[in-house]
Amino acid sequence: MIQRVTATALFPPPTYSHASVVEAGTKLAFLAGSVPLDAKGNLVGEGDPARQAEQVIANLREQLHAVGSDLEHVLATDVHVVSSEPAVLSAVWEVVEASGLSTGPHSSTLIGVACLGYTGQLVEITATAVVPERASR
Repeated sequence: MIQRVTATALFPPPTYSHASVVEAGTKLAFLAGSVPLDAKGNLVGEGDPARQAEQVIANLREQLHAVGSDLEHVLATDVHVVSSEPAVLSAVWEVVEASGLSTGPHSSTLIGVACLGYTGQLVEITATAVVPERASR
């Protein structure tokens, strides 16, 4: 269902693919940015990008579950981190890797940004996923 492609002419990415291809007729889900808020709307992991990334992944799982998908079926993500320091971005990426999200591996972009929507928010992940046929029936 999902063909993950790494272009041999390019430098090989560490734990993601350059592209994901899905044949027409497949149901896709385009998820809004997953944020580090708990079910009551409280910020989780204030000042801790890695802890916020864990909450973001947990919330992403819930978003995927709600549409009948899961981390395994994620095609692409954009991982936004409030930082200009590569070490902080790497710490967040380690959480992404540990989550199983990069198992595919999926296509991803890791982006350092100046700010995000909620006060104190340091991480946000947007995703596109396949909704497997078994779930869409």
